Amino acid sequence: MKKILTFSVLMILVMSCSQDSVRNNNPYLPTYRFQSSPINLSLPLYQNLLNAGNPIEYYEAGVGIQGKVFIMNTGSNVFIAFDAVCPNQEISGCSTMDLVGIKAECPCDDAQYSLFTGQSPEMQYPMLQYRVEVLSSTSIRVYN
Repeated sequence: MKKILTFSVLMILVMSCSQDSVRNNNPYLPTYRFQSSPINLSLPLYQNLLNAGNPIEYYEAGVGIQGKVFIMNTGSNVFIAFDAVCPNQEISGCSTMDLVGIKAECPCDDAQYSLFTGQSPEMQYPMLQYRVEVLSSTSIRVYN
């Protein structure tokens, strides 16, 4: 009887966990569901993504909060994407970040965020991260 009860509790715990759950505890940033168009890495605009550590700014209406995300290849064909809205500011005219090397900079408070981690020293909230699906050797998609 004890084994059945233990097994039942473990199954409930395992089934309640989900890898697709979105964890956005940031009061400044809303969470939207979206899926980008396939991004063709063969195009000159996106060829920087073929090499690790070369981030790009990606623009598409309906993708992210304001239609701009940062995408970077972190190595071994692993891609990471972050929203370009400052995570520690109310959404306003100055809250769209700029790409500065391998960092994103918020013009509202001059905070710089690492595009490897989404973190900024001494800032409360990290950048809002999105998922990246590798469709083929030359195509990816950003989604949430």
